[in-house]
Amino acid sequence: MLFKNRTNVAVLTTVAILTVAIQAVVVSRSEESAGQIREGRRVISPENYPYFGLPYSPGILTGDTLYIAGHLGRHPQSTELVPGGIEAETRQSLANIREVLLAANMDFENVVSVTAYIADIREFSTFNKVYREYFPQDPPARATVQVAALNAGAKIELQMIAVR
Repeated sequence: MLFKNRTNVAVLTTVAILTVAIQAVVVSRSEESAGQIREGRRVISPENYPYFGLPYSPGILTGDTLYIAGHLGRHPQSTELVPGGIEAETRQSLANIREVLLAANMDFENVVSVTAYIADIREFSTFNKVYREYFPQDPPARATVQVAALNAGAKIELQMIAVR
């Protein structure tokens, strides 16, 4: 029998208490870390931005890293896609993203990663021509993906990560 003497009972009780204590410390530290992330998370909402009621933030700053939501080429006041095709939409998307960057005290030189979603890969060279104007030297890492469709019939959507 396992509980033949009081020493065995005392050892098992000590092991059980230590196990519970260790679990409590792990959970406490996990909750503390989550709290620090929430406390260090700041929504970046520029004034000159096309808000239209969808449930997302234009940017989230946590520490020195800014996560920028996907942006279409929407006019800041009307929230409509700007006319003029992929070239105009790319310029407007980048202008909207610049507003998010500036609201976080950053600019395009802080961008480290870009994901470009393009509706028609045949327009890649037109997109790239405009993109190069904003990132003429040492451009950020980038992935460009053709998608079946974008919200509102957009031709381009850009998502970025920037670091101070």
